[in-house]
Amino acid sequence: MTEHSTVTQPAAKYRSDYRSPDYTITDIDLTFDLHDTKTTVVAISHVVRLSEQENAELVLDGDDLTLISVTVDGQAWQDYHQQSGHLTLTNLPADFELAITTEINPEANTLLEGLYKSGGGFCTQCEAEGFRRITFYLDRPDVLARFTTKIIADKTAFPYMLSNGNRIAEGELDNGRHWVQWQDPFPKPSYLFALVAGDFDVLRDTFTTMSGRDVALEIFVDKGNLDRADYAMASLKNSMKWDEERFGLEYDLDIYMIVAVDFFNMGAMENKGLNVFNSKFVLANPNTATDTDYQGIEAVIGHEYFHNWTGNRVTCRDWFQLSLKEGLTVFRDQEFSSDLGSRPVNRIANVRIVRGPQFAEDRGPMSHPIRPEKVIQMNNFYTLTVYEKGSEVIRMLHTLLGEANFQAGMKLYFDRHDGTAATCDDFVQAMEDASGVDLSRFRRWYSQAGTPVVSVSTEYDALAKSYAVTIKQQTPATAEQVEKQPLHIPFDIELYNSKGEVIALQINGEAVHNVLDVKEAEQTFVFDNVTEQPVISMLREFSAPVILEYDYTDDELIFLMVNASNEFARWDAGQMLLAKYIRQNVAQVQQGQSVTLPDAVIDAFRGALLDENLDPAFIAEMLTLPSENEIAGWYTTVDVDAINHVVGAFTQLLASEMEDEFSAIYHSLTQECYSLDHAAMAKRALRNKCLSYLAYTAQGNALVAAQYKAADNMTDTMAAMSAANNAQLDCRAEQMADFSDKWSHDGLVMDKWFMLQGTNPAADALENVRNTMNHPTFSLKNPNRTRSLVAGFSANNPVHFHAKDGSGYAFLTEILTILNTSNPQVAARLIEPLLKLRQYDASRQQLMRKQLEKLAAMDNLAKDLFEKVQKALDQK
Repeated sequence: MTEHSTVTQPAAKYRSDYRSPDYTITDIDLTFDLHDTKTTVVAISHVVRLSEQENAELVLDGDDLTLISVTVDGQAWQDYHQQSGHLTLTNLPADFELAITTEINPEANTLLEGLYKSGGGFCTQCEAEGFRRITFYLDRPDVLARFTTKIIADKTAFPYMLSNGNRIAEGELDNGRHWVQWQDPFPKPSYLFALVAGDFDVLRDTFTTMSGRDVALEIFVDKGNLDRADYAMASLKNSMKWDEERFGLEYDLDIYMIVAVDFFNMGAMENKGLNVFNSKFVLANPNTATDTDYQGIEAVIGHEYFHNWTGNRVTCRDWFQLSLKEGLTVFRDQEFSSDLGSRPVNRIANVRIVRGPQFAEDRGPMSHPIRPEKVIQMNNFYTLTVYEKGSEVIRMLHTLLGEANFQAGMKLYFDRHDGTAATCDDFVQAMEDASGVDLSRFRRWYSQAGTPVVSVSTEYDALAKSYAVTIKQQTPATAEQVEKQPLHIPFDIELYNSKGEVIALQINGEAVHNVLDVKEAEQTFVFDNVTEQPVISMLREFSAPVILEYDYTDDELIFLMVNASNEFARWDAGQMLLAKYIRQNVAQVQQGQSVTLPDAVIDAFRGALLDENLDPAFIAEMLTLPSENEIAGWYTTVDVDAINHVVGAFTQLLASEMEDEFSAIYHSLTQECYSLDHAAMAKRALRNKCLSYLAYTAQGNALVAAQYKAADNMTDTMAAMSAANNAQLDCRAEQMADFSDKWSHDGLVMDKWFMLQGTNPAADALENVRNTMNHPTFSLKNPNRTRSLVAGFSANNPVHFHAKDGSGYAFLTEILTILNTSNPQVAARLIEPLLKLRQYDASRQQLMRKQLEKLAAMDNLAKDLFEKVQKALDQK
C-alpha cells in the first residue's frame, strides 16, 4: 500500500526548520535493468558525512520500493531499518561507498512520478520528490552529485535509451538486450535526474555556441510525428541564441535532448540535458496546432532551456525557495517571447493571468507568499503565485534597477552561486550588491502573501502649477497571515497635457524618473511646472502586481485609450472602462434592470478597432472582454449568474453596434497563404476576434460555417468552432461531429474538442460533459484529456459549474475521488474551484462545503488533496 493512501494527518514542514544534511552524496552510479513490471535499480553512491556527530544516522527517502540489498564498502550491511517513506542506516564510516538494489513496477505507477510507463516507453518525472520512487536516496535539492547512468533494455522495443549529460559508452548483450551509459559532469540534485527509453522518430540539428562549440540537438517524438517537431527545434535554437545575446549564457554540454510524451503531469521538465515535455508543448504543424499553441511551444521550450542556468547550474537550497528558479525563469521566458514577438501583446497575456487566477489564489485558502513558510505536499506549491507572481517580483527588480544593473546582478549571482544550491535571499543580495540599491524593504515581497491594494488620489493646483499624487497601499489579511507591512512598490506613471503630449516629471525643479519608489503606507509626490490639469497614466506596464484604485472619469479613460504613449497603458485604460460598466451593469441586473452601455464607450472601442497604426494582434486584445473568472475576483460575494448575463450582453451589444466595422475588417484580413510570421498571426488574431463578435449577428451562422469549411489551418478551424460553441450556432453540432470524425486518432488535437465540450454554455452542459467522458479518445488516466474536459467545465464554465442545485460540485467530487488514488497530483490541481467557497452566496457555500467534507471523510485521502481540503474547510 502506498504512503499517500495511509497518511490521514500529514505533518507540515516549515521553512524555519531547514537544516543542512548530515551526509552528502558526491557521486552516484545508477544501473537500470528495465522491465515493465519488475525493473531493477542498482544505485552506488559515494557518501560523505558532514555532521560532526560520528553516530549520525543516514536517513534516505524512498516510496513504493522493494528493497533487495544494502552494502557499505562492498560488505552486506545489517545496521539499517526501514519504515514508511525512509531507510535509516546507522554505525556508518565518515566516507564510504553505499550500494542499494531496489525493484520497482513502472507499469503500475499511475502517479506519473518517479519511473513509469508512458505509452510504449519508460519515462521519469522526479521534481519535486519523485526520485525517491526510483531508489532510496537523499532526495532533497541541496544534495548535489555527479550522475552516471547505465540503462539496459530490450533492443527492439527500446532502441533509444536516454539520460542526463553526455553518452560515454554502449554495447550489446545476450537475449536481444543492449545497454548505454550516460555521464553528467555537472553536480545536480536528484530532482533533475531523467531517464527515457523507447522507440521514437528523431529530429536532429546542431547549434554553434558563441565560443564556437557545436552542440548536437535532438528531439524525440512518437513514431509518425516527425513533421510536427520543426517548430520546437526552431524555438530551441532561438532560445539558445537569445540567452547568449541577452544574458551572455552559453550551453555547457555536448548534446541537448527533448522528449515528447503523452502522459505527463506538468508542461515540461528541465532535467539536465534531457528535457521531458508534455507533447502539447512540442508537437505542432498548421493542421494540428493553433497560433496560440505555437506561442506556447516557443515559451515553454524557452523556459526549460533557460532553466539550464537559472535552476540547474544554480539550484534551490530547499523547496521553499522554488520561486528562485521558477519566478526568475518565467521572467526570462516572458522576455524571450516579448523580444521575438509583440511585447505589448505578451505583456497583456501575462497580466491577464496575474489579475485573474493569481489574484484569486491570493484571496483563497491556499494563499501564500512567493516563498512559502510551510508546506504539507510540495506538489501543491507549483502555483501561479510562485511562478507568475514570482516573475512579477523579478520584473519589479528589473524595473527598479534597469537593464544594466539587473544584468550586473545576474552576473554576480552566477559568479557567487554557480554549482550550488542557493536561496531567494542570495539572489536579492546579488542584485543589491551589484546595483548599490537598497532592497531591504523590497525583500518583503518574498515573505508577504496577498495582493496589495493601491489607492491613489490627485490634486491639481492651478496657481502653483503643481500636481500632487497621493498613494496609499494596504494589503488585506490572507488565510494564514493577518498582519501586513508596507512593500516597496515601483509605481510607473506618466502625465499628459490636453494635446496628448507627455509632461516631463520634476519635483522641486529637478527631473525625476517616471518610476516612483513607493515604500510607505502613504506617500505624496508633488510635481511642479505642470501648466494645466493633466491626465495621469498609472501602473504602466503593470509595474507591480497590485490592485489600482483611482476614480477615473470616462473621458480620462477614453483619452488614455487614444493618447497613452505605452500600448499596454492604452489597453489597460480600455479594461478599466469596461470594468466600470461591467460593475454598474451587474448591479443593474441584480435589480432587475437591463444592460446598457453608453455610445461614447462603444465609440472608444470602435476607434481602437479602426486604428490602422496599431498592431492587429494588439487591437484583438483591446476588444477582448475580461473573463468571467477575472470579474468574479472583483467581488466579495460573486453573483455568477449576473456576471454571465452581463458579459453575454456586452458581447452582443458590441457585436450589434459594430457589426459593419467587424464585417469589413473580417473580410479585409483574409489571407491567401498560411504563414507563421508575427504579421500573419496578428492578422489572424484580429480577423478571428471579429468573427467571435459576428457570430452573434444575423450573418454569424453562415460566416462561421463558411470559415470552418474553408479553413486550411487549425487556428481558423478552432476560431470557427469556438465562435459556434460560444454563440450556440446551428452549425456547432455538425462541426463538432466532423472534427471528432477527423481527429479521434489524435488525442492531442482532440484536447481542443474536449475543451469546447467542457466550456459549452448550453443549459445541459454537465450532461454533455458526462456523455463526452464516454468518447473513445477520452481517458481520466491521461492528464491532458482530464484537464481539457473536466477543468474546461469546472474552471472555465462558471455559470454551469456553480449551478444552484450543486450538481457541478458533486460531479467534480466524483472525479476527484477517482483521481485521489490514481493521480492525486492532477486531482489537487482540479480541486481549485471548490476551494473558493467563501466567495459565493450562503447556499452555494453550503453545497461546496458538503463536497469538501465528503472528501475530508475519505480514509485514503491523498496528501495532495488533504492539505487543500483542510485549508478550505478551516478558512474563516
